[in-house]
Amino acid sequence: MKGTEKIIAHIQADANAQADAILKEAEAKCAAIREAYEQQAKEAYAEKIRAGVKANQDRLESMDRLAKMEGRKAILALKQDMVNESFDLAAEKLVNLPEAQYVAFLAKLASEASVTGDEQIVLNARDRKAVGEKVVAAANEKLQGGRLTLAPEAGDFKGGLILRRENIAVNCTAELLVDLCRDEMAAELAGVLFG
Repeated sequence: MKGTEKIIAHIQADANAQADAILKEAEAKCAAIREAYEQQAKEAYAEKIRAGVKANQDRLESMDRLAKMEGRKAILALKQDMVNESFDLAAEKLVNLPEAQYVAFLAKLASEASVTGDEQIVLNARDRKAVGEKVVAAANEKLQGGRLTLAPEAGDFKGGLILRRENIAVNCTAELLVDLCRDEMAAELAGVLFG
């Protein structure tokens, strides 16, 4: 039996050696597989990080562009408000000229707008009361024998006048005169204000 035990022991030793070799080979394969997957995981993680960083950079750049655009819009709106205020101030200064200058200005408007010389001059209530007759006299003098008259009613505008004959009216109000200048002078005024 001793011989059988030796054979069995030898077979067991061979089996154990083979099992150890198979186990080592399996462990090596597992280690190689684990290493390959760890490398893939690292690469996937790095790719996710790069994609996240790029997405955040893109979002940041987009937000920056949007913020700059909104800033430019706000500045443009402020500039437009300032230009509008300048034109409003010009209209205010125009209607608040010293009396002699304002009468001369209104008389010039009326005489230049007159076609027949016998229209009615419509003024706002303030101007009608303060300078109405003076404007009519000065305008008729400029027309050399004009027959302009002061309209019986007052108009609803800041200043200037409306020249009316029957159904035809010529608008020479301060608001319209300033608006007419606005288109051609807005860019120039913006250049002066912000240049």
